[in-house]
Amino acid sequence: MRSTFVRVWALPFAGVAVVIALVWATTIRGPLLRLEGGAATWGTLTMGIVVQALPFLVLGVLVSGLIAAFVPKDLLSRITPRSPLLAVPAASVAGMVLPGCECASVPVSQSLMRRGLPQGAALAFLLAAPAVNPVVLVATAVAFASSNPMMVWARLIASLVAVIAVCWLWVGVGKAEWMKPQEGHDHGHQSKAAVFRETAMHDLLQAGGFLVVGAAVAALMKAAVPAGFLAFLTENLWFGIVVMALLAVLLSLCSEADAFVAASLPGVSPTAQLVFLVVGPMVDVKLFAMQSGAFGAKFATRFMPLTLFVCIWSAAVVGAVMFGTF
Repeated sequence: MRSTFVRVWALPFAGVAVVIALVWATTIRGPLLRLEGGAATWGTLTMGIVVQALPFLVLGVLVSGLIAAFVPKDLLSRITPRSPLLAVPAASVAGMVLPGCECASVPVSQSLMRRGLPQGAALAFLLAAPAVNPVVLVATAVAFASSNPMMVWARLIASLVAVIAVCWLWVGVGKAEWMKPQEGHDHGHQSKAAVFRETAMHDLLQAGGFLVVGAAVAALMKAAVPAGFLAFLTENLWFGIVVMALLAVLLSLCSEADAFVAASLPGVSPTAQLVFLVVGPMVDVKLFAMQSGAFGAKFATRFMPLTLFVCIWSAAVVGAVMFGTF
């Protein structure tokens, strides 16, 4: 009990310490500002990305907490068609109505499967909820308002196409023995207020840490990486796509904040930015661990590569049509 308490309360203090350090690094005369100007620029850029993204991150985790506390867990299963082929697009659209971050979508989809929702539909909700929910789309529109307003539509279309394609393919080739759902955490004994508080705090602490790391990496690329390399990413489209897809997998950003990280790299081609935005909410290191724990390693090692390939394909095709990159 004591170790759990320490872990839970150490995280917010660690996050506060990181923010204070960044503020100190960018606003107070100190050792960092006496170093080369690049370090100060990195700190300023990191802080700027975090400050821009934080309101949307907070809004996203609040919505996630409200859904966990007040939306019946069997709502989606009641309104979803029984046919797997029809259930997949229906559940994908429901992801826009019942949004949640990728951390919350795994246990929710697990619960939906236990309540009889077809596997393909539950997986469609798992992928769509963090990718195309209103908070994510508004955040994307704000992040790209001046540089590329069409990005929000490209993200919506590419993400929905990827979700439906992945889940239809899984319905066709997936085998029941590859998935072994585990029992989820039962909130039945808790009040709605307690469920809301626990869910929102968990998502905020987890997503906030990844946001700071992602912002720091993006700022480092902008401040330290030679402009020629970013130009090379733009001129060599497929190399840029691979680099941005790899970054999305490794950074494990919350989908409510990833648009601000992508928009902070204007030297990267729009299609490569789109790949980053489509891949991130559906495929990353954090999700691989969560899906392995929830559904088994056999499932994760098959479903994740399939999702990654389809996400890159969908984003590349939509980017070619909307941004004229080919």
